[in-house]
Amino acid sequence: MAPFCEECRWNFLTGTATSYTPIAPPQAQRPLGPPPGAAAASGAPAAPPAQQDPFGYHDSRPSQVNRPAEPLGAEPTHHQAPPRADDDWVLSPPSQPQPPQAPQPPQPQAPQGWTAYIGPDRDYFMAMMRRSGPEASGLNLPAYAPPKQLPLQGNQVSIGRRRHSTGESPDVDLAVPPEDPGVSHQHAVLVQQPDGSWAVVDQNSTNGTTVNGGEEPIQPYVPVQLQDGDRVHVGAWTTITVRRG
Repeated sequence: MAPFCEECRWNFLTGTATSYTPIAPPQAQRPLGPPPGAAAASGAPAAPPAQQDPFGYHDSRPSQVNRPAEPLGAEPTHHQAPPRADDDWVLSPPSQPQPPQAPQPPQPQAPQGWTAYIGPDRDYFMAMMRRSGPEASGLNLPAYAPPKQLPLQGNQVSIGRRRHSTGESPDVDLAVPPEDPGVSHQHAVLVQQPDGSWAVVDQNSTNGTTVNGGEEPIQPYVPVQLQDGDRVHVGAWTTITVRRG
Protein backbone atom coordinates (compact mmCIF):
# COMPACT_ATOMS: atom_id res chain seq x y z
CA MET A 1 0.00 0.00 0.00
CA ALA A 2 3.05 2.33 -0.25
CA PRO A 3 2.72 5.24 -2.73
CA PHE A 4 6.15 4.53 -4.30
CA CYS A 5 8.77 1.81 -4.67
CA GLU A 6 11.53 1.80 -2.09
CA GLU A 7 14.17 0.76 -4.70
CA CYS A 8 13.34 2.60 -7.92
CA ARG A 9 11.28 5.41 -6.50
CA TRP A 10 8.36 4.66 -8.85
CA ASN A 11 5.24 6.51 -7.78
CA PHE A 12 2.27 4.21 -8.06
CA LEU A 13 -0.21 7.03 -7.75
CA THR A 14 1.13 9.22 -10.58
CA GLY A 15 2.81 6.55 -12.70
CA THR A 16 6.09 8.49 -12.70
CA ALA A 17 9.45 8.23 -11.03
CA THR A 18 10.43 10.59 -8.20
CA SER A 19 13.87 11.53 -7.00
CA TYR A 20 12.92 12.14 -3.29
CA THR A 21 10.88 10.46 -0.73
CA PRO A 22 7.84 12.55 0.13
CA ILE A 23 6.60 12.64 3.64
CA ALA A 24 3.56 10.53 3.80
CA PRO A 25 0.60 12.42 5.12
CA PRO A 26 -1.43 10.84 7.90
CA GLN A 27 -3.57 8.13 6.49
CA ALA A 28 -6.69 9.60 8.00
CA GLN A 29 -6.03 13.01 6.31
CA ARG A 30 -4.29 11.79 3.10
CA PRO A 31 -5.42 14.00 0.11
CA LEU A 32 -7.18 12.36 -2.80
CA GLY A 33 -5.28 14.36 -5.47
CA PRO A 34 -1.82 13.58 -6.91
CA PRO A 35 1.25 14.29 -4.81
CA PRO A 36 3.29 17.42 -5.43
CA GLY A 37 5.88 15.47 -7.46
CA ALA A 38 3.35 14.27 -10.00
CA ALA A 39 2.31 17.81 -10.85
CA ALA A 40 5.89 18.83 -11.49
CA ALA A 41 6.50 15.85 -13.80
CA SER A 42 3.36 16.35 -15.84
CA GLY A 43 3.92 20.11 -16.26
CA ALA A 44 0.72 21.06 -14.43
CA PRO A 45 0.95 24.03 -12.16
CA ALA A 46 1.70 23.02 -8.58
CA ALA A 47 -0.80 23.82 -5.90
CA PRO A 48 0.20 26.67 -3.70
CA PRO A 49 1.78 25.48 -0.50
CA ALA A 50 -0.43 25.61 2.53
CA GLN A 51 0.15 28.72 4.49
CA GLN A 52 1.08 28.32 8.12
CA ASP A 53 -1.47 29.60 10.53
CA PRO A 54 0.00 32.87 11.87
CA PHE A 55 -1.89 32.35 15.12
CA GLY A 56 -0.41 28.92 15.72
CA TYR A 57 -3.77 27.24 15.39
CA HIS A 58 -3.80 23.47 15.83
CA ASP A 59 -6.44 20.90 15.71
CA SER A 60 -8.94 21.24 18.42
CA ARG A 61 -7.99 19.33 21.51
CA PRO A 62 -9.61 19.12 24.90
CA SER A 63 -8.65 22.11 26.98
CA GLN A 64 -6.25 21.46 29.77
CA VAL A 65 -7.76 24.29 31.73
CA ASN A 66 -11.27 22.96 31.76
CA ARG A 67 -10.66 20.24 34.27
CA PRO A 68 -13.51 18.10 35.44
CA ALA A 69 -15.35 19.45 38.40
CA GLU A 70 -14.13 18.23 41.70
CA PRO A 71 -16.62 16.44 43.89
CA LEU A 72 -18.11 18.53 46.60
CA GLY A 73 -17.29 17.40 50.11
CA ALA A 74 -19.52 17.39 53.15
CA GLU A 75 -20.61 20.68 54.55
CA PRO A 76 -18.15 21.87 57.23
CA THR A 77 -19.39 21.58 60.74
CA HIS A 78 -18.89 24.09 63.52
CA HIS A 79 -15.97 21.97 64.79
CA GLN A 80 -13.95 22.51 61.60
CA ALA A 81 -11.57 25.44 61.24
CA PRO A 82 -12.62 28.17 58.79
CA PRO A 83 -10.84 28.19 55.38
CA ARG A 84 -7.81 30.37 54.81
CA ALA A 85 -7.43 32.88 52.03
CA ASP A 86 -3.96 32.41 50.55
CA ASP A 87 -1.58 32.58 53.53
CA ASP A 88 -3.74 34.81 55.73
CA TRP A 89 -5.03 33.31 58.92
CA VAL A 90 -8.72 33.79 59.48
CA LEU A 91 -9.06 34.94 63.06
CA SER A 92 -12.06 34.20 65.22
CA PRO A 93 -14.21 37.19 66.15
CA PRO A 94 -13.46 38.72 69.56
CA SER A 95 -15.49 37.44 72.45
CA GLN A 96 -18.28 39.59 73.73
CA PRO A 97 -17.20 41.59 76.81
CA GLN A 98 -18.93 40.65 80.01
CA PRO A 99 -21.08 43.38 81.51
CA PRO A 100 -19.57 44.88 84.64
CA GLN A 101 -21.00 43.47 87.81
CA ALA A 102 -22.34 45.74 90.46
CA PRO A 103 -20.15 45.77 93.56
CA GLN A 104 -21.52 43.71 96.38
CA PRO A 105 -22.34 45.66 99.52
CA PRO A 106 -20.18 44.69 102.48
CA GLN A 107 -21.77 42.08 104.64
CA PRO A 108 -22.28 43.10 108.25
CA GLN A 109 -20.00 41.19 110.55
CA ALA A 110 -21.42 39.47 113.56
CA PRO A 111 -20.36 41.23 116.74
CA GLN A 112 -17.61 39.44 118.60
CA GLY A 113 -18.38 38.18 122.06
CA TRP A 114 -16.88 39.69 125.21
CA THR A 115 -15.79 37.88 128.36
CA ALA A 116 -15.19 39.16 131.90
CA TYR A 117 -12.28 37.64 133.89
CA ILE A 118 -12.74 38.10 137.66
CA GLY A 119 -10.23 37.63 140.50
CA PRO A 120 -8.15 39.25 143.27
CA ASP A 121 -5.56 41.80 142.15
CA ARG A 122 -2.56 42.36 144.44
CA ASP A 123 -1.51 45.65 142.82
CA TYR A 124 -5.01 47.08 143.20
CA PHE A 125 -5.21 45.84 146.82
CA MET A 126 -1.94 47.59 147.78
CA ALA A 127 -3.10 50.84 146.16
CA MET A 128 -6.46 50.57 147.94
CA MET A 129 -4.74 50.05 151.32
CA ARG A 130 -2.63 53.19 150.84
CA ARG A 131 -5.74 55.29 150.21
CA SER A 132 -7.77 53.80 153.07
CA GLY A 133 -7.79 54.71 156.77
CA PRO A 134 -7.14 52.62 159.88
CA GLU A 135 -10.38 50.69 159.29
CA ALA A 136 -8.76 48.84 156.38
CA SER A 137 -5.91 47.50 158.51
CA GLY A 138 -7.81 44.30 159.23
CA LEU A 139 -8.17 43.37 155.55
CA ASN A 140 -5.97 40.65 154.07
CA LEU A 141 -5.57 39.63 150.40
CA PRO A 142 -6.88 36.09 149.90
CA ALA A 143 -4.06 33.59 149.62
CA TYR A 144 -5.89 31.72 146.87
CA ALA A 145 -8.98 32.37 144.78
CA PRO A 146 -10.06 30.19 141.82
CA PRO A 147 -10.13 32.15 138.55
CA LYS A 148 -13.59 33.05 137.28
CA GLN A 149 -14.80 34.08 133.86
CA LEU A 150 -18.24 35.12 132.68
CA PRO A 151 -19.40 35.62 129.04
CA LEU A 152 -21.02 39.04 128.75
CA GLN A 153 -24.51 38.55 127.37
CA GLY A 154 -27.71 40.54 127.27
CA ASN A 155 -28.01 44.29 127.66
CA GLN A 156 -26.33 44.60 131.04
CA VAL A 157 -24.40 42.61 133.64
CA SER A 158 -24.74 43.59 137.31
CA ILE A 159 -21.80 43.56 139.78
CA GLY A 160 -22.30 43.34 143.58
CA ARG A 161 -22.94 41.05 146.51
CA ARG A 162 -25.90 38.83 147.24
CA ARG A 163 -28.46 40.00 149.77
CA HIS A 164 -28.96 37.17 152.24
CA SER A 165 -32.21 38.69 153.52
CA THR A 166 -33.94 38.66 150.13
CA GLY A 167 -31.79 36.20 148.20
CA GLU A 168 -31.28 38.79 145.42
CA SER A 169 -28.04 37.94 143.58
CA PRO A 170 -26.20 40.00 140.93
CA ASP A 171 -24.67 38.50 137.77
CA VAL A 172 -21.15 38.88 139.20
CA ASP A 173 -21.64 37.81 142.82
CA LEU A 174 -18.60 38.74 144.92
CA ALA A 175 -20.16 37.38 148.12
CA VAL A 176 -18.98 33.85 147.35
CA PRO A 177 -15.71 32.85 149.05
CA PRO A 178 -13.42 34.61 149.18
CA GLU A 179 -15.99 37.34 149.79
CA ASP A 180 -14.85 40.90 149.07
CA PRO A 181 -16.22 43.02 151.93
CA GLY A 182 -15.55 46.30 150.12
CA VAL A 183 -18.16 45.61 147.39
CA SER A 184 -21.66 47.07 147.76
CA HIS A 185 -24.77 44.95 147.13
CA GLN A 186 -25.47 47.04 143.99
CA HIS A 187 -22.02 48.22 143.14
CA ALA A 188 -21.77 48.69 139.31
CA VAL A 189 -23.29 47.60 136.01
CA LEU A 190 -21.67 46.66 132.69
CA VAL A 191 -23.88 48.01 129.88
CA GLN A 192 -23.68 46.86 126.24
CA GLN A 193 -23.32 49.64 123.66
CA PRO A 194 -25.01 49.77 120.19
CA ASP A 195 -21.77 48.70 118.45
CA GLY A 196 -21.45 45.59 120.65
CA SER A 197 -18.84 47.01 123.03
CA TRP A 198 -19.35 47.55 126.75
CA ALA A 199 -19.29 50.41 129.26
CA VAL A 200 -19.20 50.44 133.07
CA VAL A 201 -21.57 52.52 135.22
CA ASP A 202 -21.05 52.96 138.96
CA GLN A 203 -24.28 52.64 140.98
CA ASN A 204 -23.26 55.18 143.64
CA SER A 205 -21.35 52.50 145.53
CA THR A 206 -19.83 53.08 148.99
CA ASN A 207 -16.18 52.64 148.01
CA GLY A 208 -16.49 53.67 144.33
CA THR A 209 -15.27 52.12 141.06
CA THR A 210 -11.97 52.80 139.31
CA VAL A 211 -10.69 51.87 135.82
CA ASN A 212 -7.18 50.79 134.80
CA GLY A 213 -5.58 51.60 138.18
CA GLY A 214 -6.92 55.15 138.36
CA GLU A 215 -6.60 57.06 141.64
CA GLU A 216 -10.01 58.72 141.39
CA PRO A 217 -13.25 56.75 141.13
CA ILE A 218 -15.53 57.30 138.15
CA GLN A 219 -18.65 59.45 138.55
CA PRO A 220 -21.80 57.60 139.60
CA TYR A 221 -24.37 56.85 136.87
CA VAL A 222 -22.04 58.06 134.10
CA PRO A 223 -21.09 55.35 131.55
CA VAL A 224 -17.37 54.92 130.92
CA GLN A 225 -16.50 53.23 127.60
CA LEU A 226 -14.35 50.12 127.92
CA GLN A 227 -11.82 48.81 125.41
CA ASP A 228 -10.46 45.32 124.94
CA GLY A 229 -8.26 44.53 127.96
CA ASP A 230 -9.53 47.33 130.23
CA ARG A 231 -9.65 46.62 134.01
CA VAL A 232 -12.51 47.58 136.32
CA HIS A 233 -11.61 47.70 140.04
CA VAL A 234 -14.27 47.26 142.76
CA GLY A 235 -14.20 46.51 146.52
CA ALA A 236 -10.96 45.85 148.38
CA TRP A 237 -9.12 43.64 145.90
CA THR A 238 -11.38 42.56 142.99
CA THR A 239 -10.45 43.37 139.39
CA ILE A 240 -12.72 42.58 136.41
CA THR A 241 -10.86 42.47 133.08
CA VAL A 242 -13.01 42.60 129.92
CA ARG A 243 -11.73 41.02 126.71
CA ARG A 244 -13.19 40.77 123.26
CA GLY A 245 -13.44 37.36 121.60
